[in-house]
Amino acid sequence: MPEPKPEYYVGVDLGGTKILSGLFNTQLHCLARNKISTKADRGPDAVVKRIARCVQDVVDEFDLTLKQVKGVGIGAPGAVEPEKGEVIFAPNLNWTDYPLKKNLEKELGIPVFVENDCNASMLGVYETELNPKPKSAVGVFVGTGIGGGIILDGKLYSGFNHTAGEIGHMVLEVGGPKCNCGNKGCFEALASRTAIFHKITSAVKNGQKTLLLDMLDGDLSDLRSGDLRKAIRKGDKFVEKVIEEAAEYVGIGVANLINVFNPEVVVLGGGVIGALEDEMMAIIIETAKDYAMSGTTKGLEIVASKAADDACIIGAAVLAKKMAK
Repeated sequence: MPEPKPEYYVGVDLGGTKILSGLFNTQLHCLARNKISTKADRGPDAVVKRIARCVQDVVDEFDLTLKQVKGVGIGAPGAVEPEKGEVIFAPNLNWTDYPLKKNLEKELGIPVFVENDCNASMLGVYETELNPKPKSAVGVFVGTGIGGGIILDGKLYSGFNHTAGEIGHMVLEVGGPKCNCGNKGCFEALASRTAIFHKITSAVKNGQKTLLLDMLDGDLSDLRSGDLRKAIRKGDKFVEKVIEEAAEYVGIGVANLINVFNPEVVVLGGGVIGALEDEMMAIIIETAKDYAMSGTTKGLEIVASKAADDACIIGAAVLAKKMAK
């Protein structure tokens, strides 16, 4: 009997600043990766062309053609309508009611499936790291923004209007800093990479001393999460305090989710956790247990994802594999 033809899928992580694509086989092994900048200010149609280029390049990298790819999964930021493949509202891209699936399929000529980026990340973590064992799990992804993914009864929970998991917009501090969504004091406005960088650059403008200035030749516009880790390890008490405060907010957010969902596992992921796991996880776990209702954390696991920045492309590939016929 002839061996079955190999099948390939592409997973895409569409972010406010970068587009990351990965080519995967049926076993969900990543065969090639490609990354380009989003350039969201050029508008959605121009971004779709960049996504198409990123997909074509990763396929070409492995000497395949698009015809050999069964489907493309894409994790998009903000509120998404997965059945139509539309981005309802993405404040970090400045998109409203945009038909991403339809327009990307026009560019690529193969099936495209769209999901919220953090839902996709949760799918990826659940399938490849949790080996889908727990019946209930919540993911908290801390990157440019903060998003979540919820698994209930072994399935991704998307809610009545497909917008469940927007945990970055839980208000943790009434009257707190302004968020991109228009509210004040959102989780995302307090503990995301954007919020952390804003806090650091504002303090520096007001005369705060930090090792980051020497490390980056006085130009904080190139600041990365990894620079914060390096500064803390060199003894920068200011950066350490900012990260501790962010970790406490993450812990409070996690406690709220534990109180609402009572999951078996809480997974922390995203670029900030990937870069600062050693500096943040102990504080997050301790704070979450302090703020969660008594009895809710018995037997609960709070863990860091190993997938780091790849969770979304893995999950988007899982989505393509599940949906492509």
